[in-house]
Amino acid sequence: MITGASSGIGAAAARLFAAQGAHVVLMARRADLLKSLADELVADGARAIAVPGDVTLADDVRHVVEEAVRHFGRLDAAFNNAGWGTAGLAVHEVPDALYDQIMDVNVRGVWNCLRHQIPVMIEQGAGGAIVNMSSTAGQFATGAVAPYVAAKHAVLGLTKAAASDYGQHGIRVNALVVGSTATPLLDQAIKTIGSVQPVVARAIQQRLAHPTEVAHAAAWLCSGSASFVTGTAIAVDGGVGAI
Repeated sequence: MITGASSGIGAAAARLFAAQGAHVVLMARRADLLKSLADELVADGARAIAVPGDVTLADDVRHVVEEAVRHFGRLDAAFNNAGWGTAGLAVHEVPDALYDQIMDVNVRGVWNCLRHQIPVMIEQGAGGAIVNMSSTAGQFATGAVAPYVAAKHAVLGLTKAAASDYGQHGIRVNALVVGSTATPLLDQAIKTIGSVQPVVARAIQQRLAHPTEVAHAAAWLCSGSASFVTGTAIAVDGGVGAI
């Protein structure tokens, strides 16, 4: 199950997971893009379904999980990738509506996913792997608006708590701390600040990540190769955390 799958990192992850043999369940709000991606994967020989929904709505998330089980019989892994943020506002300039939107998508969205994915994995009795999307903003104040920084810190807290609560069931829960990535969301932020240079300057590699580079990290964490990795945050940030 991949959320935020209609574009950017989510779409890259869908293509990569499918290429590696996974049956993929795609969730996002934009039904047209989601269906187009699912059709592309099926045409390439993969098994994929598109289930439009909003991660901020618990019933939508529940429905997607139910569809995963109905179509494929189980849920073994999830990449809770959906997120949203903006830039260019100081704390006192952020309106309540923007605060609520950022916290809902980035925190409540992950919360809803965990609450509905984990019971299915427990019932299956074979464990599972969940990867939550955080950001360098989950460790540093990176120029994003304060609610986004707070939200991505919260994702790391939820990740650690869930890993602790469900380790005895063989469920691994990890997070990605992702640096600036060439996605439509970043394009919007760059328009706000006026230049990509301040964004790439924070990374040792002095460039943006490609969405597929992040997808590979998610795929590894979902695989058996990461069987002794849980409750942690893997940095895919071009070296931001080392500076």
